[in-house]
Amino acid sequence: MITISINRLIRSEYLSLALRIYVGYLFVYASLGKIPHPAQFAEVIADYRLIPFMFVNATAILLPWIEFVAGFFLIIGYRSRGSAIVIGMLLFTSTVMILINMYQAAPITCGCYDAVGEPIGWKKVMENTFTLFFSAQIFCFDKPELFRKLGNLLLGSS
Repeated sequence: MITISINRLIRSEYLSLALRIYVGYLFVYASLGKIPHPAQFAEVIADYRLIPFMFVNATAILLPWIEFVAGFFLIIGYRSRGSAIVIGMLLFTSTVMILINMYQAAPITCGCYDAVGEPIGWKKVMENTFTLFFSAQIFCFDKPELFRKLGNLLLGSS
């Protein structure tokens, strides 16, 4: 009985809606700290020592905009499956990069929200992992037409 309700909860389109808004907000918020300061973000990226130097500046300029657009699309429910894939790839990549630098005992910050972020560690790995699972739930069970249904109910049209 409990298994059925947990399964139903995990597959819920309303859970997808809540997670879409949460993950979308998280990525929009993260991007807003980096978009106006690409030079500081480039330094954070360079500290990871995993991206070739010639790509650091382009990454520092493009990555926050990718985060912003994918997060915004999740919030509004536009191309949510594609946005969940993009966000999932970003989360997976950043988690692997954090784990590599943890293994090397590099004293760097994660750079997730701004240049003066928290140090890398297991807390950030777990946060990224949970958010990755949230993105997977969105990808598998989101129904963007839910907004249309709610709008039709509010407007009284069918």
